[in-house]
Amino acid sequence: MPASDLSLLIEAAQEAGRIATRFAGASAQRWEKPQGAGPVTEADLAVNEMLHRDLMQARPDYGWLSEESPDDLARIGSERVFIVDPIDGTRSFIEGADTWAHALAVAERGEVTAAVIFLPLRGLLFTAARGAGAHLNGVPIRASSLTNMARSTILAAKPTMAPERWRDGICPPFKPAYRPSLAYRLGLVAQAQFDAMLTLRPSWEWDIAAGALIVAEAGGTITNQRGAALRFNGADPRLDGVVAGGTAIHKALIDGLIK
Repeated sequence: MPASDLSLLIEAAQEAGRIATRFAGASAQRWEKPQGAGPVTEADLAVNEMLHRDLMQARPDYGWLSEESPDDLARIGSERVFIVDPIDGTRSFIEGADTWAHALAVAERGEVTAAVIFLPLRGLLFTAARGAGAHLNGVPIRASSLTNMARSTILAAKPTMAPERWRDGICPPFKPAYRPSLAYRLGLVAQAQFDAMLTLRPSWEWDIAAGALIVAEAGGTITNQRGAALRFNGADPRLDGVVAGGTAIHKALIDGLIK
């Protein structure tokens, strides 16, 4: 990984924040993507345009994978690739909430090496580089060390807790919570504001890539719902669910899920 990849992502995320916050969420032009893929706004596209221009100009040999760009499978042949979500939590952006985020990552041969999650309206900048730890606004962060599932608070949507998902039809006794942005959920897990997060739906790489490294560098564990390591820049850029958390709670969740 070039030493400057993280600083490049930080600068790009901060510029993304400046662009996005010029738009008023409720009045920003918006429309629905085809095939029920959710909403997109003019802010998403403006941020994506800047990110693609600036990042690819800085690293012309990198591949590109973004929620708001047509997928060019030429990225598969690139040693390194940018994986970005211009605005993660577009519905929250439209509603005028402050929990949407910019998520930017670089993956090298399937592994994330540099990552940024930035929530401009909350002033939260999560960062990580492989082997250098995870930080929030420049301060080191660590994932939860809790071992008692009954005392844990976990970011999980209601369908995740359905009996058919769990061995013997019993969901573990955790306190559920919810945040709309997957990237933000992973940042919250990395700083131990929550003990874990899980989503059992197919998850797009651009929602997960940045947070995956931030959680791992914070000492947490992140896998798919079957306990397998995550790999990025796949031909099909979807992951088989995601479970992330402090090591003990992550293991308990994986052990409890029906594979």
